[in-house]
Amino acid sequence: MSNRSGAKFVSFAGIAMAGALVLGFAKDAWAKASFDSHYTFEQTYNAALRLVRVDLGLKITERDPEAAYLLFDYKSSETGARVVPGSIELIRSGDVVKVVVQLSQMPRYHEQVMADALAKKLEHDFGDPPKRKEPAPEPPPDGGTDAPTE
Repeated sequence: MSNRSGAKFVSFAGIAMAGALVLGFAKDAWAKASFDSHYTFEQTYNAALRLVRVDLGLKITERDPEAAYLLFDYKSSETGARVVPGSIELIRSGDVVKVVVQLSQMPRYHEQVMADALAKKLEHDFGDPPKRKEPAPEPPPDGGTDAPTE
């Protein structure tokens, strides 16, 4: 569409479509895969460390067990020689450890593959997750001083 001076105007539909495409690609940049580990924090952290360094042969750039994260350089057959940053974060949440895998410059399925590999590694290395102690049942309510005696 053009006006009398020859300047071209972009239709609103064209702008909306371009925005949708940009947002569609951008959402993958913030994607991440996560799962709940029912293993101990120590088992989960150590398995993640071994997965990244030993099983996948990736370079760990930073790690902090106290802050519960690993940073590493990720390479795959799709990236060729290009290295992209990756991270695994562990979050204690009651009886589970939430594991978050992030490879912000890769499609989400790379993150999901790593998360699935870690879950399988935990099961392979440690068997079934440790049994958690059941909370003690609450005592029956007190009948008070005027309760009938038996």
